[in-house]
Amino acid sequence: MSALDTYRAWCASPAVDAATKAELAAIANDRDEIEERFYRTLEFGTAGLRGILGAGTNRMNVYVVRQATQGLADYLKSVGGALERGVCIAYDSRHGSEQFARETAAVLAANGVRVCLFSRLHAVPQLSFAVQHLGCMAGVVITASHNPANYNGYKVYWSHGGQCAPEQAARILDCINAVPMFSETICDFDAAVSDGRIRMIGDEEDEAYYAASLSVLPYPELLREKGAALPIVYTPLHGSGNLPVRELLRRAGVTNVAVVPEQAEPDGAFPTVSAPNPEDPNAFHLAFSLAERTGARVALATDPDADRLGVAVKRNDGEWAVLTGNQIGCLLLEHLLSAHSEKGTLPKNGAVVKSLVSTQLADAIAARYGVTMIDVLTGFRFISEQIDRFARTGEKTFLFGFEESYGFLAGGYSRDKDAILSAVLAAEMCVSYAERGMTLYDGLQSLYRTYGYYKERVASYTLEGKAGMERIAAAMQSLRSDPIRSLAGLGVLFCEDYTVGVRTGADGASEPLLLPKTNLIRLLLDGGAWVVVRPSGTEPKLKLYIGGRGESEAAVDDQLGALYAEIDARLKAVLFAE
Repeated sequence: MSALDTYRAWCASPAVDAATKAELAAIANDRDEIEERFYRTLEFGTAGLRGILGAGTNRMNVYVVRQATQGLADYLKSVGGALERGVCIAYDSRHGSEQFARETAAVLAANGVRVCLFSRLHAVPQLSFAVQHLGCMAGVVITASHNPANYNGYKVYWSHGGQCAPEQAARILDCINAVPMFSETICDFDAAVSDGRIRMIGDEEDEAYYAASLSVLPYPELLREKGAALPIVYTPLHGSGNLPVRELLRRAGVTNVAVVPEQAEPDGAFPTVSAPNPEDPNAFHLAFSLAERTGARVALATDPDADRLGVAVKRNDGEWAVLTGNQIGCLLLEHLLSAHSEKGTLPKNGAVVKSLVSTQLADAIAARYGVTMIDVLTGFRFISEQIDRFARTGEKTFLFGFEESYGFLAGGYSRDKDAILSAVLAAEMCVSYAERGMTLYDGLQSLYRTYGYYKERVASYTLEGKAGMERIAAAMQSLRSDPIRSLAGLGVLFCEDYTVGVRTGADGASEPLLLPKTNLIRLLLDGGAWVVVRPSGTEPKLKLYIGGRGESEAAVDDQLGALYAEIDARLKAVLFAE
C-alpha cells in the first residue's frame, strides 16, 4: 500500500481519535508531508522505536505504541514463563511519555502479561536495575533520550537488564509486523490496576537501587567525611534525574548541591535548551551562572532519562571547560583503577569495556593497571552483553564500561549506562583530587602528562526524512566504492568494513573481523590516528569520529584539524550535492 493509501486508511478508520484525524486533515494537500509520515512504519531495532511525535506510521503516537506492544506481547507468549515473570515499565518527562507507558501497560495486561509500572517518572538505570531485581522477563522505557523535544521513543530491555540483542529485536519486529494497525488488544488501565494485573511500584525499588549503587563507590568513607565541603551545581535538564541524583549524592555525603531552578522541574518542552543533551556546551549556560553565584567549580548535567552524564569544570584561568565523554570516561576509569590498586582490591581478571569509537587513552590506562580492555560496537547493549557474559562464565570481573557519547557504568548491578551513579563518582573524584591539592581539571592534565595526549573529534551531519536517509546511504557507499588511501598525509594502514566483516590492509590482504556486522567503516592510519564513519542508529544523522595522539596538545589538535578538513569535504560532497 502506498503512503497516500495508508494516509487515507487512517483518515477513514473509526479506531482513530478525533484529534489525530484533525491533525491528518491539516496536511491533506501536502503530499510531501503525507509521504514522510506514511512511507514506512517507524523502524523497531535494538534501541526499540524512536521518532518524531505525531500522526502516522512513521511517527510516535498511541497507535504505533499499541502495535509495537502487541508485537512484544506476542513474542513473550512464545517464551516459556515470560507471562508470569512479566514486564517492568518506566517513563521520562517527554511529551506523551506517561500516556505511552499507560498504553503499554494496558496492552500487556490485556494479553495476560504481568505488569510492573513505576508510579512516577524514573531513569533508565533504575529500570535496568528493576528488571533484574523484580525477576521480570522484559522491560520498557518510554524515552527518546537526549533527542529534541519533538521526539519520543520506546526502548525494550530483556531479563538481564540490557537492551535486546539484534536477533531478539528481529524476532520482536517480525511479531510487530504481523500485527495489523488498530487491531491490538487493550484493557481499561484503571481496572487493571484495581484487580492487580498492573502493579504500581515506587520507593521500594528505589531503595534497592540506591543500596546497590553506593556499594560501588571506592572511597565511601572519604565522601562521608569530606563530601559536604564540595560545592556542586547540578541540572537535570527538565528530565527524570533530579530526585535520584540528589538523593544518591545526599546518601553518599555530598550535600552542598545547588540545582538549577529553571531546569529542575520535569518539562517535555525543555524550554531552556535547544536540546536536552549534556554533550552540548549550551546546555550548561544556566549551570555556569549558578556556579558563579555559589562558588562551585564543578557542574553536572543529566539528559531526560538520566543515562548520560555531562561534566563541566572550572579551569585555573577561571574559564569553564565542558569535558568530552572520552575525558569523563578516562577520568572515571583512572579513579576506579587507581583506587582499587591502592586498596589491593583490583581483581586479577579485571576487564573494562568500551565502544570502538571511544578514545585509545582508555587502553593506555587499562594497560598500566594490568586490566583487559575489550572493544565492542557502538551501543551500550554490546557492553551489557559482555557484563552478562562475565557474570555467567566468571571469565572476567567487570570494572567499568563507557561510550564516548557520555555513557558510563561502574559495577555490574545494572546493564545500561548510569548517569546517577556516575554523578556521585564524579563528586568522589573531585573530593579525592582536592585531598591532593588538585582540581578535576588538574586531574585531566595529569592524565595527559602520564599517558600522552590523546584527543578526539566528533561531528555529525543531520539529514531528515526519506531523502536524508538516501543521502546517508550514498555517502557510506562512496567510501566503499572509492576507498580512502591517505588522509592529511597519513597513509591508511587498514580499512575495516563492518558491513561485510572484513579488514583490508594497504597491501590488499584481508582478514575477517571478529565483531558482529554493522554499517560502520573504520580507517587505521599511520601514527595511531583513526577515523570512523557510521549512520546513527537512533537519529537521522551520519556520524564522524576522529582520534589522534601527539607529544603535545597543539600537535594532536593540528593533526585532528587536518584529518577533519579532508574527510569532512569528502562526506559533504555526497551528503549535500546539488
